[in-house]
Amino acid sequence: MKILVAITYILFSTIALQAQSLITTFEKSSGKETATYFEAIKHYELLDKKYSTISIKKFGLTDAGYPLHLVVFSAAKTFDPAQWEKNKNVVLLINNGIHPGEPDGIDASMMLLRDLASGKIAAPSNVVIGFIPVYNIGGALNRNSFSRVNQNGPVSYGFRGNAQNLDLNRDFTKNDSRNAKAFATIFHYMQPHILMDNHVSDGADYQHTMTLLTSQHNKLGGEAGKYLHDHFEPALYKGMDAKGWPMCPYVNFESANPEKGWLAFYDPPRYSSGYAALFGTIGFVPETHMLKPYKDRVLSTYALMQTLIEESSKQAANLVENKRKTLQDQLSKNDFPLSWTVDSTKNDIITFLGYEAGRKTSEVTGMQRLYYDRSKPFSKEVKYYNFFKPKVIATAPKVYIIPQGWHSVIDILKLNNVKMQQLAKDTVMEVQAARIESYKSMPRPYEKHHKNYDTEISWSTQKIRFLKGDYIISTNQPAKRYLVEMLTPNGDDSFFAWNFFDAILQQKEGYSDYRWEDVAATYLAEHPELKEKLEQQKKADETFAGSASAQLNFIYKHSPYYEPAHLRYPVYNLR
Repeated sequence: MKILVAITYILFSTIALQAQSLITTFEKSSGKETATYFEAIKHYELLDKKYSTISIKKFGLTDAGYPLHLVVFSAAKTFDPAQWEKNKNVVLLINNGIHPGEPDGIDASMMLLRDLASGKIAAPSNVVIGFIPVYNIGGALNRNSFSRVNQNGPVSYGFRGNAQNLDLNRDFTKNDSRNAKAFATIFHYMQPHILMDNHVSDGADYQHTMTLLTSQHNKLGGEAGKYLHDHFEPALYKGMDAKGWPMCPYVNFESANPEKGWLAFYDPPRYSSGYAALFGTIGFVPETHMLKPYKDRVLSTYALMQTLIEESSKQAANLVENKRKTLQDQLSKNDFPLSWTVDSTKNDIITFLGYEAGRKTSEVTGMQRLYYDRSKPFSKEVKYYNFFKPKVIATAPKVYIIPQGWHSVIDILKLNNVKMQQLAKDTVMEVQAARIESYKSMPRPYEKHHKNYDTEISWSTQKIRFLKGDYIISTNQPAKRYLVEMLTPNGDDSFFAWNFFDAILQQKEGYSDYRWEDVAATYLAEHPELKEKLEQQKKADETFAGSASAQLNFIYKHSPYYEPAHLRYPVYNLR
């Protein structure tokens, strides 16, 4: 009898312990604390053991030396992406902890997955959800209580920079981090219809706990962009209202004056939502309000993810079909916008729940300072400039050719599922070659780079000798838009913009003036047409006419002695 009682006691104790272990740090602390990286991973491992609807995979090491985990939930217990596509499931990818000082999504996702798996909330069979528990692991391990000075909790949290001190939400195209490389592998494994990347805001004070940044609908384009703007996004707002969390777009207005309206956030591909749009994926970036209590921020994040799941299930057929059409349309298009500008002739009207702003004397400086008066809440209709028009447009070639020496670019293209072939032998081809005529570089480093911008290019037809092993890349593939954005040198976040090709900006050969004088004289005598150009330039430019070195350089750069690779962009087009 005593043995039976002992066994029963152990059994019930084990069950109680297992139940208790699925209570998160956030819940145990009454909403004051966030889980550590190790606590989060342990939580997901316990869920994986307990529920057959959950599967955990690892995708490569991050900069911190720990693998990036993907936790997949499928109510139908299908964990094969090919089966998801066959079943026309909506695939959601939820990213957490890209900025670990903004941990709301980390805790909300832990509770949401537990509640989905246990049946506490409905788990639709036509939606598959992938969770990245903590993306910036290095930042999560660098825990402190001070780096988010404007934020109201939790007690301690991670740091924005990763193990290389990189902001990972600027790394989706340049891939300086191992994290970004692992993320690209996860993204293309999942091929999500929707990416949600959980954040916390910084800036103005207002009543909303949750704000939302959405892939710019014009950039997403076509029927998918219109459907996002007219139907899916409004459904999320309606769902959040019903749950008691009235939401507004990401707050981006000037000088505490919403009456002027505000611009939608412009998200080039360095950001998660901009990157996702290149592959026909809708991106959402929730931004909870940093001054709201941590408990409210986490619960509103939970509510938004739950709403996303509910609406994705209801609108599954449209989401699946619109992504298919988007990728199909991209294959048929030749012209792609590389940058955008706001269309000030169009706007939405949104309801903004704010606080009156005022000025008072600073206790620190003695001068006037901005403050928000929470005793004076208001509700106002605000103009929201959420329409953009193309600024720079590029035409896609039929084929790109990239010499194999540019392996860092090749490696990133491969991570993004770009299909390519290699030349079987040395081959001379007539191609369209671009020359970098002018550019500017940032004077200070930005995320490890001195980024190039305001790039001007010219095109010419040239015969180039390519080597066995150089890469041929057809644009007739799902990555077409990604290829155009990344390989056109004047794109906002192209490989050229991020300095991958800066070696071509420096001459490798030169001359000594005294020696070149004699060679130049002979060359001019043999090429009177160049002599005529030189004289015309001297007449047109007084400074040039008075500079011997400028004239020698002019002759050099118009002669075969000048290296053809200088300023020639090493990605060639076949049109």
